[in-house]
Amino acid sequence: QVQLVESGGGLVQAGGSLRLACAVSGSTVSIDAIGWYRQAPGKERELVAALSNGGSTKYVDSVKGRFTISRDNAKNTVYLQMNSLKPEDTAVYSCNAGVLYSRSYFPYNYWGQGTQVTVSS
Repeated sequence: QVQLVESGGGLVQAGGSLRLACAVSGSTVSIDAIGWYRQAPGKERELVAALSNGGSTKYVDSVKGRFTISRDNAKNTVYLQMNSLKPEDTAVYSCNAGVLYSRSYFPYNYWGQGTQVTVSS
């Protein structure tokens, strides 16, 4: 079993920054990668960024150059640094454990509870 706990969401003005954290615990040896997803009201959930244990990354085009995924192995935590935020980034952000292979992310059924990010215009 893998447990994921997100933190760091909140309300920020457009152009501002937030850093989300995903604390990972449990059977972490089975995890190849962590992915950050988001879901806005009325929209499908989308993969925002993913980071593999080997350091490979994947970003959705809409956040390239603004968001950065990273990890602190000592803290078993994966971060999503979000800069130059836009109102369209407003969503519930959730982290997931999965596999990043050949630039495709394959999620396991391990999810955090989600954290709300709201960007005001």
